[in-house]
Amino acid sequence: MTQTPTPPLTNGSRGNGRGGDTAVAEAAYQRNLGAGQQVRRTTIGLLVNDQPGVLVRTSQVFSRRGYNIESLVVSSAHAIPGTSRMTITCSGPADVLHQIILQLDKLVDVIHAHDHTDDDAVTRELALFKVACSVVERSEILQVTEVFRGKTIDITDETLTIEETGTTEK
Repeated sequence: MTQTPTPPLTNGSRGNGRGGDTAVAEAAYQRNLGAGQQVRRTTIGLLVNDQPGVLVRTSQVFSRRGYNIESLVVSSAHAIPGTSRMTITCSGPADVLHQIILQLDKLVDVIHAHDHTDDDAVTRELALFKVACSVVERSEILQVTEVFRGKTIDITDETLTIEETGTTEK
C-alpha cells in the first residue's frame, strides 16, 4: 500500500481545519512509514506517578516521532495511591510503536508501560452529544437515540444530552 505524503499546512491555513502542528506531524508520520510496513492499531497502558507534566512528557514522545494519539484515557489508580493509569490508542508500524513503548517506559514518572494490543480485551468508544432542540423536536431525537441504543443523560427545555457507546464505526 503506497501512501503519498500530505504537505504541511501553516497555522493560518484554512485547509481541512487542522492546525499546522497536526499537519506537520502527519507529514512526519508519512515519511516514517517505510515500504512494506503495515499500520496497526495499538493500545498502550501506562502506570504513572500522579505528577504535573506527566501527560505533556508522554504526548511529546509521540509528537517527536510524528505520531498522533488517537485516544487517551487517564484515571486514578486507586490500588496504588499517588498513581494514575493512562490508556493510549495510536496507529503505526509495529516496530516504531514498540520503540515508542520502550521510550515511554524510560520516562521518569512512568512506572510501567505495556502493549495491550494482543491481550483479550473489550474496547468501546464513548461519545457525549449535546443537541439543541425544541420540545417539538425532542421526540424525534429520542427515537433516533433509541435506534442507536443511546442513553439520554440530561434533558432541559432547550437541549438533550445523549451518551453513545460502541465501536468507532458506530
